[in-house]
Amino acid sequence: MNSEGTKKRKHFMSVLGAFLVTIFILSFVGTVHFSALSFDMSSRDAIAASPVAAISSAPASFADLAEQLKPAVVNISTTKTIASGGYQSPFNDPRFERFFGGDEFFKRFFGDTPGREFKQRSLGSGFIISEDGYIFTNNHVVEKADKIVVKLSNGKEYDATVKGKDKNTDIALLKIEPDNGLPVVKLGDSSKLRVGDWVIAIGNPFGLSQTVTAGIVSAKGRVIGAGPYDDFIQTDASINPGNSGGPLFNLSGEVVGINTAIVAQGQGIGFAIPIDMAKEILPNLRTKGKVIRGWLGVSVQGITEDIAKNLNLKTVEGALVSDVFKGDPADKAGIKAGDVIIEIDGKGVKDTHELIKIVAGVAVGEKVKIKVLRDGKHKMYTVMVTERPESGDMAERTPEESGEHFGMTVQEITPEIAEHLGLADATGVVIAQVASGSPAEEAGIQGGDIVRQINRSRISSLEDYRSVMSRAVSGDSVLVLIQRGTSKFFAVIRK
Repeated sequence: MNSEGTKKRKHFMSVLGAFLVTIFILSFVGTVHFSALSFDMSSRDAIAASPVAAISSAPASFADLAEQLKPAVVNISTTKTIASGGYQSPFNDPRFERFFGGDEFFKRFFGDTPGREFKQRSLGSGFIISEDGYIFTNNHVVEKADKIVVKLSNGKEYDATVKGKDKNTDIALLKIEPDNGLPVVKLGDSSKLRVGDWVIAIGNPFGLSQTVTAGIVSAKGRVIGAGPYDDFIQTDASINPGNSGGPLFNLSGEVVGINTAIVAQGQGIGFAIPIDMAKEILPNLRTKGKVIRGWLGVSVQGITEDIAKNLNLKTVEGALVSDVFKGDPADKAGIKAGDVIIEIDGKGVKDTHELIKIVAGVAVGEKVKIKVLRDGKHKMYTVMVTERPESGDMAERTPEESGEHFGMTVQEITPEIAEHLGLADATGVVIAQVASGSPAEEAGIQGGDIVRQINRSRISSLEDYRSVMSRAVSGDSVLVLIQRGTSKFFAVIRK
């Protein structure tokens, strides 16, 4: 009995020990698991908190930076003499000029009012880039100004002269003759800007001098139709009339843009020229007073899905040549209207904007290899780049009416019409009228446009037009080469 009791006690103690060991192991594993879980949770908390930490790294105040930068920012006031001219007819319409002989008709019956002159004053901003008084601003701030006065942050005023200007980028370089060395800005690198970066604008909005506003970079590479070299920085830092020409700074105190344009109907939508563009043209502005750019002698347009379909193109990349100017480099090399430029010296051309920028950067007199796509085949041409000329004005006039297709009425170009429209080439047909809401109107075609091609077939007469159009109307769309004034472009008319 004693031995059996002893066995039972030993068995009980064994079971109890095993139970206690199991409890200990489970407790240890639970502790380790909880620690690991706590570590994971703290890691996630740290990760989640990191954006907050990044946001908190923004300065609590821009005061020190603004105080450092303001001395190099100037106010610019200009005076222009505006001539009111003589009598102006109350009907600013070419149809009245055609039937009544323009202003002469009204002068004869209502008399002539002698012209007079008046002074127009405007305000803008700028920033000093050299101690001896060179200043960057917008071209539109000082354009046609008779007198330009620059006011420094210390109140001193100096007469300024325009040393160089470029209408295409809206940049001007001014010069003043200071008594002593001037505070200057540091020009930064706008290519390093990122959407979301903090920026500061300083300028003279509505005549309120040395105004500081802050915001972020909202977008880059904006094309707003201001010129052929649009590449704007969009910002929500407040920019108003009078800010034009002023600097846009990063948090390192470097100029990254020149404040230029606003959207009048919007809030927090301003645009600045990248400072890299200004730095690139600065040597030309200083030494030549203007910017020398490369020129091919072609008019180009973007490729839409409709155009790509009609030209049997696989993509919409490239620049479609809508016109080749006679005697210019591209014409001499053999490039034709309808060619799609896809490469220049091995660099791919995605669109017209990129083409214009590439060509503008080519030195005058330099030869470039241009690859085009023509009728589905690649062709290579060597073109010697010349200097880009100043673009002339485009004239639009309205001829007589006749026949109709797709809502557009056309007429053959007679010698009299050619003379009236100032056309050197009297072939083709002229569009006399476009019906409201018609397919032609939706394609952007206007009265006075000249039809040069339909579906790549040349139109030399009204007979050609009717013949080609009779075949073309059977399709879903028609590709038309239009001449408007001095320029040409392709349009797709859809049924």
